[in-house]
Amino acid sequence: MTQFNMISGNRWLLLGVAAISAVIGAGAVAGVNHLSGSTLATPQRAAMERVVHDYVLAHPEIIPEAMGLMRDRETGRGIAANRDAILTPFGNAWVGNPNGDVTLVEYFDYNCGYCRSSLPTITKLVANDPNVRIIFRELPILSAESRSAARLSLVAAERGRFKQFHEALYAGGPISDTSMARAMQAAGLDPQMVQQAVNNPRIDAEIDSNLRVAQQLGMTGTPSWVIGDHVVSAALPIEELQRLIAKQRAKS
Repeated sequence: MTQFNMISGNRWLLLGVAAISAVIGAGAVAGVNHLSGSTLATPQRAAMERVVHDYVLAHPEIIPEAMGLMRDRETGRGIAANRDAILTPFGNAWVGNPNGDVTLVEYFDYNCGYCRSSLPTITKLVANDPNVRIIFRELPILSAESRSAARLSLVAAERGRFKQFHEALYAGGPISDTSMARAMQAAGLDPQMVQQAVNNPRIDAEIDSNLRVAQQLGMTGTPSWVIGDHVVSAALPIEELQRLIAKQRAKS
């Protein structure tokens, strides 16, 4: 997985501290008081805090569980708040069944080797599952060339040539002016038209929107995947993608 240096992991550390605070001491007691509708006297409160404290020390595994739960809840809220920006494809930047019962969204960078290696996995996934849709979202975080490639890819998507450009650019080796020009040619895109279209404000607006959403969702690298209310930042084997899809179907 390519690291997303723009996004700090400190947010989850802070959430972890909050989670632990909620489990240990007054936070937990306050929750009990709220549910019971009563206020514990000071000796009772101290006794309850000691019980919670001792339990956490005896079962430290509940701390990462609490952190995970808080992370999942926050991520779910972030996905809900940005659902259209996540699930509405830009042009034809998608493959699979347009009416599929499960949508998997990949945030990728053309300079990301793990994203490149995920392409045949996605192709196989779509071939084996006629009821899934894959949406591709540009997340150019690795270099200036990454953003240049993303902008060209979005122009191709607007003209219904995303798949052709996407596959040609990944097949062309490291990203360069030459490989991008060859990918445009393979996709049947006129260079003069591309140079005009690439400067349209909506192209950079789409990239900036993806970067903003990725930061809100706590993505830590590319590729990152959004499925249902969950985000996974990792290069995943097809078996894991199929498991996530099956889990999402079970919720529907």
